[in-house]
Amino acid sequence: MRAARSALLAFVVVSAAAAQAPEPPLSDTRLTVHTLVREDIFAGFREGNLDRLSKAEKNIDILLRERPDQRANLLAWKAGATMYRAVRAHEARQPEEFTRGFAAALDGFAAAAQLESGNDGLAAITGGTRATFADRLPEKVRAAAWSQAYDNYSILWKQQGRGIEKLPLHHKGEVLAGMAQSAQRTGRSEESAQYIDQMLTMLADTQYEAMARQWKTDPASAAKTNLTCKNCHNAGRLSNRLAALEK
Repeated sequence: MRAARSALLAFVVVSAAAAQAPEPPLSDTRLTVHTLVREDIFAGFREGNLDRLSKAEKNIDILLRERPDQRANLLAWKAGATMYRAVRAHEARQPEEFTRGFAAALDGFAAAAQLESGNDGLAAITGGTRATFADRLPEKVRAAAWSQAYDNYSILWKQQGRGIEKLPLHHKGEVLAGMAQSAQRTGRSEESAQYIDQMLTMLADTQYEAMARQWKTDPASAAKTNLTCKNCHNAGRLSNRLAALEK
């Protein structure tokens, strides 16, 4: 359970308005690979900062050599970066580049899924990447991406659903939002409504509640809006983790 919560934190921790992160100390094994790469990954995802995305990809390649026991997690992060590049190619009307990149991303996620260890973040990274980018993919692959998002959020729900009320805001918010949105996008309207109701009761006075209330009062808006990535967890940021380790 603790590993799964840490994995989810790894995907949702970074705010778009975050300051420049310190240089990740890749040799410091006290830090998880998630902590070492996620902020640069999200600088790409959420800010379009391709320099930091490239830095993350290079660091992932280094970590794949230095921490082979974390191969599944690292391959998933790498596949997420590759999918983002594919999405950018699609939006730039570069179909051949999109096709190559998207296929590489799917292969990366598939390779990660085959590994039986070093995969505590796999469901969160895989589900979160799909939820972030599925609506920006070509229509012909969008449904499959949302189906994979639903499958991976369901894994997280199976791990954490029983004690969801006791989890920190960002954990329960992202799991509930991911379940609600992926259920809605895959035609499971009744199931989605159940998660929306839980968001309204468990996430009062938050951005999650505001979006959930909009979905409930205006169901037509659900197809065009996003519930996820509404909260971050500053304690998990690289700078804060480094400061905590020095105490």
